[in-house]
Amino acid sequence: MLGKGRSVALLVGLWLVWAYSWIASKMGLPYMTPLQLAFWRTLLGLVTLATAMLLTRRSLRPTPFWPTFWLGMSQTAAFGSLTTMALLAGGAGKVSVLAYTMPFWTLLLARCFLNERLVGLQWGAVALACLGLTLIIQPWQLRGGPLSDVLAIAGGLAWAVAAVQAKRLRQRHRVGTVALTFWQMLWGVIPLGALAWLVPAPPVHVSWQLVAILLYLGVFASGLGWLTWMLLLSRLSAGMASLNVLAIPAVAVLMAWLQMGEAPDRIEGLGMLLIALALALLSGWTVWRERQAGA
Repeated sequence: MLGKGRSVALLVGLWLVWAYSWIASKMGLPYMTPLQLAFWRTLLGLVTLATAMLLTRRSLRPTPFWPTFWLGMSQTAAFGSLTTMALLAGGAGKVSVLAYTMPFWTLLLARCFLNERLVGLQWGAVALACLGLTLIIQPWQLRGGPLSDVLAIAGGLAWAVAAVQAKRLRQRHRVGTVALTFWQMLWGVIPLGALAWLVPAPPVHVSWQLVAILLYLGVFASGLGWLTWMLLLSRLSAGMASLNVLAIPAVAVLMAWLQMGEAPDRIEGLGMLLIALALALLSGWTVWRERQAGA
């Protein structure tokens, strides 16, 4: 078992790896299309995850087909393709913030499909997030349409749909977390590969930079990243896990600012700050509820 200190160190490392994956994805787009990048990233992650499962002698027994299939369509295919396409026209930091609005869409979807009521500070968090989104998109001065913003938000919504699907699947079936991650990734990579092959695209510019980017995104961010997250879930509370959602977009914005000069303007910065505050409220509320339940 991991000690508490090692768990925290792994969590911080995961924040950094996943946050930088937004910048790495942005850097990979000059070499290939968003669909190609999403496909190769997922394929390498799948191979890494399968290798790790075999080395650790974890079962590769398939999970229930249709629930896992639709989970793969939303979490792997839709989220991966939408957010990568959003990076084509948008900044890495901004796209990461909009994609990580997932917890708020999850709250609303869970109210509709899981009969989970919004209570207490959750309403305030949703309101702050909506205000933050409005400030980031700035609908009062649109020039040519906010395509990147819409794609990033749609990616967060797809991730939220996947979260609800996963919860409903677990309510009806007993499945291993790592096996479920592997099989949903397997079904999700198939449409990504089909789209990457069918949609016309210029030749891929193969270089050592592209190889390094794909290895980082596939092996570390996707394969080992998900394995690390599953390991941490066995040690950390749900409240601590929710802090993961808070940290990643904040770190991604800082990294994009330092490396790529993507400094948000004042209104965008205020919108990002409001979303970060909403995430902090949501995380704090979750931790408080856990402590009340355990008291």
